[in-house]
Amino acid sequence: MSGSFYSQIGANRRNSFLLVLVIVVLLALLGFAIGYGTTGVPEGGLGWLGIFGIIAIVTSLAGYFSGDRLVLAASKARPASEAEAPQLLNVVRELTLAAGMPMPAVYLIDDTAMNAFATGRDPRHASIAVTTGLLARLDREALQGVIGHELSHVRNYDIRYAMLVGVLVGTIALLADAFLRTAFWGGMGRRSSSSDRGGGGLQALVFMLAIVLAILAPFFARLVQLAVSRQREYLADASSVELTRNPHGLQRALAVIAEDHEVLEVANRATQHLYFRNPIRKFEERSKGLFSTHPPIVDRINRLRTLAGEAPIDAADLPHVQASD
Repeated sequence: MSGSFYSQIGANRRNSFLLVLVIVVLLALLGFAIGYGTTGVPEGGLGWLGIFGIIAIVTSLAGYFSGDRLVLAASKARPASEAEAPQLLNVVRELTLAAGMPMPAVYLIDDTAMNAFATGRDPRHASIAVTTGLLARLDREALQGVIGHELSHVRNYDIRYAMLVGVLVGTIALLADAFLRTAFWGGMGRRSSSSDRGGGGLQALVFMLAIVLAILAPFFARLVQLAVSRQREYLADASSVELTRNPHGLQRALAVIAEDHEVLEVANRATQHLYFRNPIRKFEERSKGLFSTHPPIVDRINRLRTLAGEAPIDAADLPHVQASD
């Protein structure tokens, strides 16, 4: 089990890195094409990237220092007390000790939907929020699997990772939108006079390429962002097994949650990627592939079963997984 376990963790990390690299390359290509296409000189591309790089840094810093508070407030999370959630706090303490992590702040969300999320910029500034519906329906073993998954997001710095990807994708969208607006309002007629110096043909070609990239790049960057989100979910699942040393608890939790059709009222498109399971049910049902923030639950269970040397299942077998010991 250990060989396949560590190979899966390594593969998920490599896939995440490669996907982020794709976004960086896409941003660089778009910036250079816009800069060269509008100025006729290579330095123009660096200028565009510099301006939007500053915007990206400012946005990142704002999210880095205040993003977790905004997410908790938007989710209407409140601090969990020993009297109300003793088992939850006990499980969090147990697993943070096992992971060698500081104890995160623990919150409850008053909702019958079964879900949880982690937020914070690093293990010393982390929070975990769990719905009351999740606590009501999961036993200790299954709860350990979910908390192990959320702590793994913190330990793997997935919140910081998601913020980085979000800023890169947002920068691409901002850069593309600014360029298209400039081109629409006459930018094509105000390009550099490099044509007088013999470079007009190449500049015109790059300018047209920039228009195509500006239209398509935000769409493809968003697809890559969603793929990164799915890879980090797989990584957190595998890391949870490393932490709990028990793949069956998380399998059972996933199987139970798969049957939950409650809508989490406080979730929205901006926070859906943070949750243990995509809280926007209709969105997930009609886009289980490229446009989903989370992998299908059966796929997640089957990856865990592979780690345990067990045969894969299909959706019809979920009740059996729920009842297994």
